[in-house]
Amino acid sequence: LFDFNKVDALFQNRLVNKFLNQGVLIKKPETSYFSYDTKIKKKVIIEPNVNIRNNVSIKSGTKIKSYSDLEGTTIDENCSIGPHARLRPNTKINKNCKIGNYVEIKNSTVGNKTSISHLSYVGDTKVGNEVNIGAGCITCNYDGVKKSKTIIGDSSFIGSNTSLIAPVKIGNNVKIGAGSVINKDISSNKLAIRRSKLKIY
Repeated sequence: LFDFNKVDALFQNRLVNKFLNQGVLIKKPETSYFSYDTKIKKKVIIEPNVNIRNNVSIKSGTKIKSYSDLEGTTIDENCSIGPHARLRPNTKINKNCKIGNYVEIKNSTVGNKTSISHLSYVGDTKVGNEVNIGAGCITCNYDGVKKSKTIIGDSSFIGSNTSLIAPVKIGNNVKIGAGSVINKDISSNKLAIRRSKLKIY
């Protein structure tokens, strides 16, 4: 009788040993899962309870923190991913990035030295270099009929709880105030704030 779980356990053990021999540090390997085509370079750290699905490549010096789920993703050197990060297909994370807890990224490119640290969704987006995306930001990429693209230029700061309604283009060195809803292009070197008026009764 074919027992998939037993066969899979043997295969996972082979993958783990291969990675360990290549200089990967896997903490509590029995809690993590790897695809047959997973590619991991030396000096990568995999913390407990990480799930790596098909078509994932991780470069040297990167740390994948606990409870992260990766699929169809390329991660460059010296990045920090998670904990509790979800990277979905067609995602590219460039060098020295921080993708933090409860961040979901799909079909997007994230530039060098960019930080998306907390509770954000980035979909169908091109993010530049040295961008800071604050907590609770979302790219509103789907209008119920089609998906549209968001572009964020280099060195821009997206304040917490900002909604970027695609299609929209944010230039270089733009600052967006927390709580803003942005549905128009913002040219480079501008400050954008859009909030309802505070009323106290």
